[in-house]
Amino acid sequence: MIPSGPTSPEWRGFLRVLAVALVAFVAGPYGFVLALDPYGTRTSPARAPVPIMDLNGRYMYPQLTRSGRFDAAVFGTSTIRLLDPEALGRSFGGHVVNLGLNAGTPWEQTELARLFLRHVPSPRLLIFGLDRPWCAPDADEPGRRLTFRSFPPWLYDEEGLNDLPGMLSLKSVEIAGRVLLNRLGFMPERIRGDGYENFLPPESRYDLRRAQAHLREGTGEAAGPDGAEPEPGAAGAGFPALVWLDGLLAPLPASTQTVLLLPPIHVAAQARPGTPGAAQDEACKAALAAIARRRGAALVDLRFASPLTSRDENYWDKLHYRLPIAARLLGHLATALASGRDDPGGEFRVLAPGRVSQP
Repeated sequence: MIPSGPTSPEWRGFLRVLAVALVAFVAGPYGFVLALDPYGTRTSPARAPVPIMDLNGRYMYPQLTRSGRFDAAVFGTSTIRLLDPEALGRSFGGHVVNLGLNAGTPWEQTELARLFLRHVPSPRLLIFGLDRPWCAPDADEPGRRLTFRSFPPWLYDEEGLNDLPGMLSLKSVEIAGRVLLNRLGFMPERIRGDGYENFLPPESRYDLRRAQAHLREGTGEAAGPDGAEPEPGAAGAGFPALVWLDGLLAPLPASTQTVLLLPPIHVAAQARPGTPGAAQDEACKAALAAIARRRGAALVDLRFASPLTSRDENYWDKLHYRLPIAARLLGHLATALASGRDDPGGEFRVLAPGRVSQP
C-alpha cells in the first residue's frame, strides 16, 4: 500500500529507506573503486603501479610516470608504440617506458610529457615520435586538443583530492573489476608494465593484398596519423605545437639524450610533392631542426619517400609498419645517433645530430 501523504510517518520512513538504498547503491561500487585504485592514483616510488587493465593509455600511463621505475621515456602515437622499451634500454641504457597514446594529439602528448618531467626532471633518454599533427597551424585550437577518446585532466595534476570525483564512474567500476580479476589470476594485464604492447595481428596472418587495399584507400592528399587530416596552411605558417615541444626541451639538463623522431609512415600517407601539405611539412621539419639544434636534441627523419616507406610489404596500412620494421627502426635510430649522418641506404636522414650520449 502506498503511503497516503508526504508528511505521514509511513512516507517519511519510505524516504529514509530509499535514501539509504541510494547511498548504498553509490557507496558500494565507489568504495570498491577506491579500494582497487584502478588508475594507480596512489602510485609512488614506494607503492607499485596497478596492473594496466585498460587500453586507453590516457588513464593508465600517469601512474607509470609517478612510479619511480623509469628514467627514460618514449612519447608519441601508435606509430611509435612498437618501439620495445627493453630493446631501447639495451641500446641506449636506462629503464625505458613507452608512453605512446593511440591517436594522441600533440596537446595530450605534451601533458603526459610534462607529468613525466615533473617526476623525472633529469631523464636519461627522451624520444618524441612526431607525427604530422605536430605541424598543424591550428594544433592549439580547442577542437584539436582532444579526440573522441576520454582524457582525464585530474590524473595529470598533483592534487590528490581531484581524483576522488574523477573515479566516480561506471567505467572506473569496470576497470576496478578487471584489476581484481588480475589479482586473482583470472585475467592477464592488457599491456606490459613498461607500456609496451604489440597491437598488430600475428605476422602469420599478414596478407599483402589486404594491406595494399588499405594502402590504396581514400583519395586526395593523404591522411595524417590515426586518421587526422593534414592542415592546408602555407609554408612558413606558425606551428603552435612546436612551441610546446620547445618549452618541454628548454629545461632539460645536458645529460639527457633527447631524440626527435619522424616515424616512417607509408608514402600513401605522406603529402604529395608539390602540394601545400608537402610545403608545410618541409617548413615544419626546418622549424624542428632549429629547435633540435638550439636544445641539443637529435632529429631523425624517416617520414619521406624511401626504400622503407615505398615498399607495400613493410606495412599493414598507411600508418602501421610490421613488427620486423620496428626492429629495423630501432637499428636505424642507434646508427643515426652514433654516426650523426644520413643512411647510405636512403632510409633515414639526420637533420640534427644532437649530443652524443653513451649507455
